[in-house]
Amino acid sequence: MNVLFFLTPKSETSYMECDCTIRQALEKMDYHKFTVIPLLNEEGEFVSTISEGDILRFIKNNCNFDIDMAEDTKISEIERYRPYKALTVDANIKEVMDLSMNQNFIPIIDDRGVYIGIVKRSAVIEYFYKQYLVE
Repeated sequence: MNVLFFLTPKSETSYMECDCTIRQALEKMDYHKFTVIPLLNEEGEFVSTISEGDILRFIKNNCNFDIDMAEDTKISEIERYRPYKALTVDANIKEVMDLSMNQNFIPIIDDRGVYIGIVKRSAVIEYFYKQYLVE
């Protein structure tokens, strides 16, 4: 089975460029109710993910944090505790299952490293539920 079977295309996902600020990241996460979001560079390549926890740790460790700092600090400057791993379009179902055990979604990249979308853990579970448990 091809990973593209489970793909939610980039146009239907939320992501941010690495040069976004902390404030922009928090506003996007709050608006979409996400706790983790993919980060892309200017060429659209997947770089990493950023989580609410990463941002909160940064705020906690920078005692002089204020709203101006949130508008001036790029999310690329924030250390990421547990960034999500990405898979390429030629990944097999075992790789998808392995990452789905620990990630809510899997960023999918093409052979150039360009972000093309995500595979949601819920889509994988739903497929196997319908395939093997629904009578």
